[in-house]
Amino acid sequence: MLLQEIIRKKRDGIKLNEDEIRSFVDAIQDKTASDAHIAAFAMAIYFQGMDDEETVALTLAMRDSGDVLSWPSLKRPIADKHSTGGVGDNVSLILAPLASACGLDVPMISGRGLGHTGGTLDKMDAIPGYQSEPETAQFLETTRQTGCAIIGASTALAPADKRFYAVRDVTATVENISLITASILSKKLAAGLGWLVLDVKFGDGAFMREQDDARKLAQSLVRVGNGAGTKTIALLSDMNEPLASAVGNAVEVRNAIEFLNGTHRDARLEAVTIALVTQMVLIAGLAKNEQEAESHVRSALESGRPAEIFGQMVHGLGGPADIMENYDKHLPSAPVIRDIPAPKSGFVTDIKTRAIGVAVVEMGGGRRAAGDEIDYSVGFSKLKKIGDQIAKGEALCTVHAKSEADAERAQEAILSAYNLASKAPTSRAIIAGLID
Repeated sequence: MLLQEIIRKKRDGIKLNEDEIRSFVDAIQDKTASDAHIAAFAMAIYFQGMDDEETVALTLAMRDSGDVLSWPSLKRPIADKHSTGGVGDNVSLILAPLASACGLDVPMISGRGLGHTGGTLDKMDAIPGYQSEPETAQFLETTRQTGCAIIGASTALAPADKRFYAVRDVTATVENISLITASILSKKLAAGLGWLVLDVKFGDGAFMREQDDARKLAQSLVRVGNGAGTKTIALLSDMNEPLASAVGNAVEVRNAIEFLNGTHRDARLEAVTIALVTQMVLIAGLAKNEQEAESHVRSALESGRPAEIFGQMVHGLGGPADIMENYDKHLPSAPVIRDIPAPKSGFVTDIKTRAIGVAVVEMGGGRRAAGDEIDYSVGFSKLKKIGDQIAKGEALCTVHAKSEADAERAQEAILSAYNLASKAPTSRAIIAGLID
């Protein structure tokens, strides 16, 4: 098929059939489509949109452009979760071993930090020796042995999407729901999943700031995921403040380990994690109803088994065998660690969440450009949450920085991000809805 004819058809608002979409994706992968072709195709979709049938076809074509994993040695339901990105979102580190302890196998394909949001792989890379991009055999064996493995997508998984996204990124065609949906799902479905739960975030720290926009994306992801043959549901969650009380790579790993060990559990983090794993257990048929599923999840968490599984997974992928007992010995620590005092007394009524994510990037905890090296030690811990009452001089949080100058700039960012008032704010639910 002539690529320009496919582009013309979509440009004119005519629905593409499965063969046309697959032909174009094949051309992206074998490089018979130039960047100009891809840009024109993306722009046509951006303005004309795609219906669910077209989006399913695009998702499956990009999934099939590379390897699609299979799991003949696994006997339990194979499930995963995907988050659209947030600040202080270390859910995956807790969810994977917790879901495994509940009877699921979780081969989790994760990503790196994007913009102001942290990436699960960058967090795992803060653990010395951990191989976040292992050979396939090691990935399969770790999943078989422990029931979960958190790794990055290899170049063999949905490779057409990687090229397609690179062109979209420089042609102002990223913000299209059909294209976002196909990009997310093509990589997830290449992992050979039977069930998928999505955490679609909205608010100041999310890519979708408005709840209505997040709902539209969640609805698209659910419709297309199910249309592609994978049972998919989505939760809408609030990202108007950091999810955990830690933001940064090593500090979020510490936070997750302390959660699993039962040393400290942030209430919002616990609510989202429990809700997601409950839905994973429910859709995989391991419980009769939501109440039974949640009870099963909470019992598994209190059993201590998820902590054991996380330690085994880390060791299976090259990390230290005693990470759960001696995490402070292994995780990098910043040279400058000090509290940031509140300038006055009051209740925390608002947090500019995106600004906190940006501050971590500016300290070196994220990337300004694709090839940048990350300082895994920097970030913030013990962050106060909305609704907390605080006295003048009390710590709003603790900064972890590589220099006093960086700590000073981070303090300015925190003081600008936090709003304190004399009256307590109205509380709001962290989970705003379920898209089934």
